[in-house]
Amino acid sequence: MTKSTPYYLLFFILFLFSIQASAQLKPKVDPAKTTLKFNTLMQLLNYYYVEDIDQPKLTDEAIVAVLKELDPHSVYISKDEIERTNEPLVGNFEGVGIQFQVYKDTILVISPVPGGPSEKLGIMAGDKIIRINKEDAFGKKVNTQYVFDRLRGPKGTKVDISILRKGRKELIDYTIVRDKIPINSIDASYMLTDNIGYIKLSRFAATSADEFVDAATQLKKQGMKSLIFDLRDNGGGYLNVAFDLADQFLPAGKLVVYTKGIRSPKQDFIATSRGTFETGKLVILIDEGSASASEIVSGAVQDWDRGLILGRRSFGKGLVQRPYMLPDSSMVRLTTARYYTPSGRCIQKPYVDGEDEYRDDIYKRFKHGELYHADSIKFPDSLRYFTQHKRVVYGGGGIMPDYFIPLDTSFVSNYYTDILRKGLHNDFTIQYVDSKRKDLMKLYPDIKAFRAGFTNDQKLLDDFVAFAADKGVARNDKDLAISGFQITTVLKALIARNLYNMNAQFEILGTNDDELLKAVEVIKNDALFQKLSQAK
Repeated sequence: MTKSTPYYLLFFILFLFSIQASAQLKPKVDPAKTTLKFNTLMQLLNYYYVEDIDQPKLTDEAIVAVLKELDPHSVYISKDEIERTNEPLVGNFEGVGIQFQVYKDTILVISPVPGGPSEKLGIMAGDKIIRINKEDAFGKKVNTQYVFDRLRGPKGTKVDISILRKGRKELIDYTIVRDKIPINSIDASYMLTDNIGYIKLSRFAATSADEFVDAATQLKKQGMKSLIFDLRDNGGGYLNVAFDLADQFLPAGKLVVYTKGIRSPKQDFIATSRGTFETGKLVILIDEGSASASEIVSGAVQDWDRGLILGRRSFGKGLVQRPYMLPDSSMVRLTTARYYTPSGRCIQKPYVDGEDEYRDDIYKRFKHGELYHADSIKFPDSLRYFTQHKRVVYGGGGIMPDYFIPLDTSFVSNYYTDILRKGLHNDFTIQYVDSKRKDLMKLYPDIKAFRAGFTNDQKLLDDFVAFAADKGVARNDKDLAISGFQITTVLKALIARNLYNMNAQFEILGTNDDELLKAVEVIKNDALFQKLSQAK
């Protein structure tokens, strides 16, 4: 407890427990020291404080302060925030079904969601939404929230929009009936070689397991024998979905993960026989942004020696949260247990020094050199565990990869940083595709044709450098020698996304992704793959 933290805040958590505790829990607390004490304080403030106070706001702040004293992952979510917070994990929302970007104070359609109401009406990538429900929808008032507030809404409701389309002088009017729109958690799924497939998962959402099965099934039809499963920067999601995805790789009867806490009995999660990729070489990519559910899957695969983990040490979140509703329909996600990999590892990193220190851990890894050198971190022997093949693994601070890949910053320059900071690569590609979409689609009707035929890299880079100069970032030939290839790759990837879809963007980025290319190399090298899979 910090000196600045009011004492009543520490007691307030017991009030929270008394509301939501299950029947089997019987906290031995004196109401005079907990709930009654807090309620009396609020009454005193209400009747005698020198000024009027916002009691709901004060209560919210008290809850936040109390949870901060417990652990970094117990959080309060207000009633207004609940739907927005849950949406990426639920797997769908209700609206018109477009991917958009606010570009120069105008709503630009990046692409309609396949099968959504906008696509069915013929709304196209590159269209600009000028009016919504007969109101002008451009100018400084337009931002992402503005668009959400007007285009999202209950299924079956209608919204009128007017669109400006290149080559048409007059606006095109549409009446769109809102529908349920899926939010995919798989960003990309494609074949890297004739027999190596690639799947990129961004989060563990309600639909993720089904999405994975569909993607893996399609890749198998295309000849997939080995798989690279990309969990980099995947911050996690639902525990049960992590189990379902790990179950895709492990045979029936294998322990995937178990959870336990002081007031949460041990619960084992055992693999079934429904896995879609239980045989074949498997590599999972992780990094310092891979957390929680990503670590459950990686830990299970590593402990059973089912596949190899490549990349850098994962985040280190081994705590399980359960949601509890509060009387005003707000919510707390409360840590109730820790999770453990099959070998018994809890990979939760320490948080005894407070939340600020906990959040700064990644920066400290960067400063310490861990992101560049595998031997810069030392685990104590007390945290040593063993995989099925007696390989040494460690708990207490994330998943250590079987094969370390340092962070690549060789292409970073001041020029590169400036164009990213100003978003110029994105602005340029939107303008580029908007002016050339028809010709580009004629030349490159699909991503395969684009990858094979779009080879005018130098002209693309020169055009972009001139564009950036007009926006205040002067040409720097020394920096371009360092960053030019990476800049061109990113530009081509964004062009591909705007022409086709997100999958196309990852296909282009993958051509210059050292970690992905190393994973392919490891899979192709039977001797190296075997060596990494055995005890040292």
